[in-house]
Amino acid sequence: MWQYFQPVKVIFGTDSIDRMAEAIVSTGGTKGLLVTSPSFVKNGTADRLVKLSENKISDIFSDVTPNPDVRECDACVELLRRGGHDFVVALGGGSVMDCAKAASALCKGPSELTATDYLQGRAEIPAAHLPLIAVPTTSGTGSEVTSVAVLSDHSIGLKAPISAESLYPAIGIVDPRLTLTTPPKLTAATGMDALCHSIEAYWSRHHQPVCDALAIHAARLILDNLATAVANPDDIKAREAMAEASTIAGMSFAIPKTSAPHACSYPLTNQLGIAHGEACGLTLTHFLRFNAAHGCDRINALATSLGYDSAEHLATAIDTLAATIGLRRDLADLALSPEQIEALVQGSKHPNLRNNPADISENDLREMYFTLSNSTVD
Repeated sequence: MWQYFQPVKVIFGTDSIDRMAEAIVSTGGTKGLLVTSPSFVKNGTADRLVKLSENKISDIFSDVTPNPDVRECDACVELLRRGGHDFVVALGGGSVMDCAKAASALCKGPSELTATDYLQGRAEIPAAHLPLIAVPTTSGTGSEVTSVAVLSDHSIGLKAPISAESLYPAIGIVDPRLTLTTPPKLTAATGMDALCHSIEAYWSRHHQPVCDALAIHAARLILDNLATAVANPDDIKAREAMAEASTIAGMSFAIPKTSAPHACSYPLTNQLGIAHGEACGLTLTHFLRFNAAHGCDRINALATSLGYDSAEHLATAIDTLAATIGLRRDLADLALSPEQIEALVQGSKHPNLRNNPADISENDLREMYFTLSNSTVD
């Protein structure tokens, strides 16, 4: 038995951002808050969006940093309540999306609760929420079509996802032209994140046929176009392919969820400061080989669907891609102490780990981190 649910209306295509006013009208919104990052305020994109909204966007919240802190989310919630806004627009990468998605729902909760209460599981995410229009500027998170938001409490070194149906955006406007200014390093990391989404969705213990088809489509686009998007940032065809892949990959994992590479990414980011997509990609081929060796026949089926003759051939191709686009492939340069390695092991015991098709023990994690820390990949 399986179910498929995708409540987000997606408007995809170059210059689709011009349909902002139409999107707002469809939500019934009259007074909106734009959540974005300082760079889009500085370069004028935020003001352009306000004009495209026909001035229905009345305020801008731009105090969002990479790996958004719960206090930033609380500040956004407070502005939504104080301003009487009835819709939200998120313009930016994954961090902006995470903050906006969380705030659009948490603003409907009791005023005495903070984002920390929800992040630490002390309160249920409200079912009510403000309609959100998500406008991604990177190709990687797929956040415009998922019910997940990732927040951090930097005061205690915690980064974790929250999930509820109320976190689904109402509309995703995916305009590949907005990704043209994404720097190569960020293009590489976010693209690898999308590849992880698709592959992890395919091998997930909760896989299902609709999401399988989406995962294969997205993974093929990424493997064929990511290197070009990194090397030639102005190549609109590669950008269009990566934007499509990111959204489709988001759809592919929205129900099956992610697994081991994402579980391990959280301590790699929290403790070592490695960017999320790069952190996910760092262990992707390890777990691809691990799962294939531990009875997950779906890995070979995935490889064949993508045009490779085996799981090992696919893993090698992904390793080559990571090297080509300049992503980290080991931890050897960090000279990690045994205590740091153990902290990574313990930090990786996230619920997503249980979604992996093969069981993963503490010793399996310890061996992986030891190898990553003590050998340089050629």
